Amino acid sequence: MDKMNLRRLILDGRAGMDAATLRESSAATRETLLDQAWVQMAGLVACYWSFGTEPSTHGLVLALWKHGSTVILPVQSPDGDLDWAVYDGPDSLAPGPSGIMEPVDTRRGVDAIRTAALVLVPALAVDRTTGVRLGRGRGCYDRALARVGPNVPTVALLHEGELLDGVPAEPHDRRVRYAALPSGIVHLTAP
Repeated sequence: MDKMNLRRLILDGRAGMDAATLRESSAATRETLLDQAWVQMAGLVACYWSFGTEPSTHGLVLALWKHGSTVILPVQSPDGDLDWAVYDGPDSLAPGPSGIMEPVDTRRGVDAIRTAALVLVPALAVDRTTGVRLGRGRGCYDRALARVGPNVPTVALLHEGELLDGVPAEPHDRRVRYAALPSGIVHLTAP
């Protein structure tokens, strides 16, 4: 199946999830992540502010921040790249140009992700063998992941059923090392 049709299939599946299932899935994924020592010890975490039917990161971002991690969230640049700014609590966000909440803090630049000890990214699906992630097709997270060091844990947040046996890949597609699902963390690629 090509990327466009796979995206449509995943998005249709997410659209069919009721609110209670979405909440339970997101809460289980959040708790699974927060139980990991390598997540608890990450001083600087690059994450994202979820929207729609994505696994919710709102509680995760708040928990990481309250635990003492510095959390940076993306800010969409006019060229489609991701700039980064520090999350400083729920009142530090405002709607961005596409309606997604973004931090209002000073922009740290596209290279701020290089200093993250943990990178959490959105995905529609991930290949369980190769770690190739399927995004929404704009390439902004592929560009951001290209800046991340090889030893930094990169984690895609998924709902159950979105870790697949095959995801179409193109040369620019970046892999993730882990998938976080309600049922647990799956190590995808060798460090």
